[in-house]
Amino acid sequence: MSRIAVLPQLIESLRSPERRLAAALLDVACVEGTVDVPPELRGWAVEHFGSVEAVEHQRIVRVTDRWSLHGALFSALRGSRPQAAAGGGAFRKRVAETTGDEFCHPETGTPADTWGRVRGRRTITAANAAKYEGRHGVVIFDQHDPLAFDEELVTDLLDTGREWAERGRAEEPEAWAYLLIWNGGPRAGGSIVHGHAQVTLARSHYPLVERVRRAAAAYADQTSGTYFTDLVAVHRALGLVVAESKGIATVSTLTPVKERELLIIGQPGMDERDPAFAGTVARTVVAYRDVLGVRAFNLALHRPPIDPGAAKADGWDSMPPVVHLVDRGDPDSHSSDIGAMELYAAAVVGADPFAVADALRERLPA
Repeated sequence: MSRIAVLPQLIESLRSPERRLAAALLDVACVEGTVDVPPELRGWAVEHFGSVEAVEHQRIVRVTDRWSLHGALFSALRGSRPQAAAGGGAFRKRVAETTGDEFCHPETGTPADTWGRVRGRRTITAANAAKYEGRHGVVIFDQHDPLAFDEELVTDLLDTGREWAERGRAEEPEAWAYLLIWNGGPRAGGSIVHGHAQVTLARSHYPLVERVRRAAAAYADQTSGTYFTDLVAVHRALGLVVAESKGIATVSTLTPVKERELLIIGQPGMDERDPAFAGTVARTVVAYRDVLGVRAFNLALHRPPIDPGAAKADGWDSMPPVVHLVDRGDPDSHSSDIGAMELYAAAVVGADPFAVADALRERLPA
């Protein structure tokens, strides 16, 4: 039995301080789903799910963050269910066929922002030709293959993205809400194959970022605790902190938005370009690819306002930088990894966060 299946018992076995924190932060419930497998289908059940018993009696664990209302339904069988046939190397073929695209020569193939471009060690910026924000840029990698990144490129991405935001704020001081996202490949939403990330700058944060700020503020008001500190403490007590150093924790979260989500949580006031934080992000993304075998992913950096004055308002100064990293599945798969449940209800997850933590722990330094 997977450890997520016995999460209530694991929480109950914690020391009383961590057990109280878990109760304050998380709502955990278990249900059993039962079905009757006819004789004609028993062979199919064994082939796909290991046994008839596994299908006839299924344990589902529902975990909800009481404050942010992030939540997931863990079902071990969901990761084993039959899928549409994969595309037989279509992703690698697409990478090869698109070599030489506009991002391979960005200075002539992409528009620039009005103030020009930021040139990093391994990256260069462009203005997004099809914007969804007034200030919306692209950070283009020096490698065409979206999986051909290393630690140096990831840290350079954080440096270059932030410099882009600072130049934008110099033109528009009221724009202080900075977001960096990385859609790792077409499966994860990248419309162009060539490795790249996106950056936006706005006058207020997006709803999902603001929701977490409000959750942290409400938690502090009602419990006198510190949301992110206590969240890390509960995951640490359960063995779900993959690595921790210099106040930065890498967490295999109990409320993932989809498969194998990790959170990299810094300290309040910490800059995402801080070598300790940036280095942790870089090592984690590389391990995500090399240890877990992830071939498509989404990454997002949530952080307080980059304007120091705005950062002191509304409790933003108590918010640490947080990087979210989630697996988006096989890039050759014909099946989508999200549906109406993820869009309108709660994430349905097949991966056990305890197994994710175990797999990464040996690779990432403590």
